Amino acid sequence: MLRRPPRSATALDQTKQELARQESELRNQMQKLERMIADAPRLAEEIGKRQREELLLRASEGGSRLDVSLALQDERYGAASSKPRGSLRKQRREGRIVFLVLVIALLIAAIWLLNHLHF
Repeated sequence: MLRRPPRSATALDQTKQELARQESELRNQMQKLERMIADAPRLAEEIGKRQREELLLRASEGGSRLDVSLALQDERYGAASSKPRGSLRKQRREGRIVFLVLVIALLIAAIWLLNHLHF
């Protein structure tokens, strides 16, 4: 019996090999994703536990939120201020003026952008 000499790979054989390779890659990727799905609840629990521990550590770490040493010193309430306190009405008026100036600046910037960017 004579055997045929091995022939070179045909297009069909190459396609089969490529499909087999893609199939093995997809199986590997699917196994990886299945492991990830199986590990997800455990990882979520670990992350939640770590966050709870950090929160408890921060809560038990320092003093209360009303601790004055941690807060910024406000000039209005400090005893170190030697100048007399101005009227509250004056502060409100100044605040309104600053607010209006900022709103006008925002409007000018928006108009400039609309004119130059051509929406």
